[in-house]
Amino acid sequence: MADYDYDLFVIGAGSGGVRAARMAAGLGVRVAIAEHRYLGGTCVNVGCVPKKLFVYASHFREDFLAAEGFGWAVKNPQFHWTRLLAQKDQEIARLQGIYRGLLRDSGVKIIEGQARLPDAHHVCVGEQKYRCERILIATGGWPSIPDFPGKEHVVSSNEIFTLDKLPERILIVGGGYIAVEFAGIMHGLGVETTLCYRGDKLLRGFDEDVRDFIAQEMHKKGINILFNTQIKAIEKTGNSLIALTEQDSRLETGLVLYATGRTPNTAGLDLEVLGVELDAKGAIKVNGNYQTNIPSIYALGDVTGRFNLTPVATAEAMALVNGLYSDHHAPVDYDNIPTAVFSQPCVSTVGLTETEAKKRYHDIDIYKSVFKPMKHTLSGLGEKTLMKMIVRRSNDRVLGVHMVGADAGEIIQGMAVAIRAGATKAIFDSTIGIHPTSAEEFVTMQKPVDK
Repeated sequence: MADYDYDLFVIGAGSGGVRAARMAAGLGVRVAIAEHRYLGGTCVNVGCVPKKLFVYASHFREDFLAAEGFGWAVKNPQFHWTRLLAQKDQEIARLQGIYRGLLRDSGVKIIEGQARLPDAHHVCVGEQKYRCERILIATGGWPSIPDFPGKEHVVSSNEIFTLDKLPERILIVGGGYIAVEFAGIMHGLGVETTLCYRGDKLLRGFDEDVRDFIAQEMHKKGINILFNTQIKAIEKTGNSLIALTEQDSRLETGLVLYATGRTPNTAGLDLEVLGVELDAKGAIKVNGNYQTNIPSIYALGDVTGRFNLTPVATAEAMALVNGLYSDHHAPVDYDNIPTAVFSQPCVSTVGLTETEAKKRYHDIDIYKSVFKPMKHTLSGLGEKTLMKMIVRRSNDRVLGVHMVGADAGEIIQGMAVAIRAGATKAIFDSTIGIHPTSAEEFVTMQKPVDK
């Protein structure tokens, strides 16, 4: 033990890295953590937290419109982008301080700077070299923008949080959750928004009904969606940008946001030199215990390219630390992980899609409901809600629950507990609903839509 400076050296102070460092230190392990950007990682600084704050901000536009239907006269509301940025920055600074305090109070040594691995038991940060029994890589992901003429004129989801001013028009390239979320945000903040995607449906991997429904609702709100459209070049002309498509159309805009995916953030670590195995996409390969092909080096979270979700990274951190330093090892169960897309309206889901369920089982029933929420009977807005449940007929087990609508993330969190507990359709049917809510629809869907 005396041969090492630290028992565990964590690289990356995002959600997974911080949880692992704190837990290990709490068990008496000598821990250091290195971070060269910001405490809290992507989620706190350029991901979940500021994005959700922006979603809240952007939704007031519709709330003001809806208010008149409920007797309120809201005259000339004004939005100030710089005020939102200042409030966002203040909240992030507060959270960074909390992360720093949690690490410090746990006894974790915080080292600021870029870490690299010269060998299996050493970490270099600047001119300092630390000898470590184990090394954990939790460096997350980074926005990926393909190479094409004019790439220098675009921004990623990192820069979108620090724009000096909002453009009058924006072109968002991509069809995943980041693209869909920022389309709702920008449109809600009054920016003329076009979403451009090379595929024929948004949100690949989600249930097909969900994919169709969210596109319809976004279009109804006024977001222009261009499917089967690929950008081949971007030109700058004065204060405008011209995006040239492979179909030879020209899209003029004030800002181009590329939300075309994220890649594992392994730059600067010297993993290739050390011989840490990576997959074809650059993610670190690990076994079931988050161990790489080099026994003293571990990795978890987005850098492993498996489930890129903050709660998954923290769950993996707890499983790793318990497995290494305690007698309470409990592996992460990756089945039925709930997720949400904070689009407008919100998408949330848990369990199997209809396509996945029908590939596994021959006896599937589908329950589905599309309706206008009670709020919009007076709001004057046309937004609708989709709810869908997938059930295996032979054992009545609920295999998947999907929702597009207000508060979907809040509602599906509860559905996830039910599915993990093995709830049947009969249990849903026998549960008394909370009236009047949208959520009660999940316990009142009586007849399957098809066999």
